[in-house]
Amino acid sequence: MKATPAPSGLWAAAWVVTAVFMLSNSPTPLYVHWQQQLGFSSGVLTVIFALYIAGLLGTLLIAGQLSDRYGRKLVLIPGLLAALVACLLFASATSITMLAIGRLLAGIAVGVIVSAGMAAVVDMGGAEHKRRAALLASVAMVLGAGLGPLLAGGLAQSLAQPVLPIFGIEALVLLSALGIVWWLPLRRPVASGPARLRLPTVPQANRRQVACGIATFGPGITATSFVLALGPSLLSHLLDVRSPLLAGGMACAMFLTATGVQFAVRQWPIRRIFAASATATVLSMAALVLAIHASLVPALIASALLAGAGQGLGQLGGLTLIGLHVPDSHRAQANAVLNIGGYIPAGLLPVATGFLMDAVGLASGATLFALVLTVTALVGGTWAMRQAGN
Repeated sequence: MKATPAPSGLWAAAWVVTAVFMLSNSPTPLYVHWQQQLGFSSGVLTVIFALYIAGLLGTLLIAGQLSDRYGRKLVLIPGLLAALVACLLFASATSITMLAIGRLLAGIAVGVIVSAGMAAVVDMGGAEHKRRAALLASVAMVLGAGLGPLLAGGLAQSLAQPVLPIFGIEALVLLSALGIVWWLPLRRPVASGPARLRLPTVPQANRRQVACGIATFGPGITATSFVLALGPSLLSHLLDVRSPLLAGGMACAMFLTATGVQFAVRQWPIRRIFAASATATVLSMAALVLAIHASLVPALIASALLAGAGQGLGQLGGLTLIGLHVPDSHRAQANAVLNIGGYIPAGLLPVATGFLMDAVGLASGATLFALVLTVTALVGGTWAMRQAGN
């Protein structure tokens, strides 16, 4: 039987995810520029980065259940407006406070997208395209996360004053996403019973599937978060490479790898996807240690690419299990729980590493981070591979 084509609304909903994730990582090549301009340490840099994750996690606590109860559109529009305000703050940042608030608002916007936005992609796919929609939602996320720093790095390399053009383009992209959300025929659930905000919940029967995703997605996204927050600092201060294009290109290549690997393995059994995710993350940490102690830029780039593969594979496995098994009424909340479980270590470990680097040096701090994440990836990947069904 011939497969039916995916509905056009599926692709439009995926563009909304891509647009917000472009903003999420656009500041990456500019951190060294802002550090020199505003004068702050690696520890402060990781705190600014972690405010993004704090905003994301706080939003995930409520966005999924609001979306499941009142509809995707009612949650997505305020999230996109928060992203536009973040653009304005980045474009005009003259203080650490403005950067911090911008990152917080960007995190809020991403929290909306990974719960309500990615659920909307699966909704638009309908019952016939659940697995394809889960793949597209995951790819849209990592594609946007890669395009953002590539755009920023390219403009920062070629323009003397790149900040305003970068975030002007980002604002136009976000306005297109806002128009799409307004236009899409997103289903509004029929609310029943009193509205009570609580922690996101996953049906008892589906908790194992979500936990499997967290066990591999968490280490993978922690590795990519380290590259985003501290990769430019390692290039500049440890490896003596001061190129915003290289910093942005490395981040872009990392997420393009995460995109490509998902297409390459989309027909694999989910257990094998989880095993490959853990393996990629472990190899990423080995390459990171090699880059630091042998002063090899290619090894740092290899570490970033492997980190992207680890995140992309873990994310694909987790989202596929959710798309296949979690009912529509809890899908956004399940997406939220998956991302909460992944982003908590992605926020805490790089921040701790940033302050550790200030105390003991870049090389020692990054090496300890690599060792901790290697153990975490091995344990989590082994458990997920044993628990997940095909």
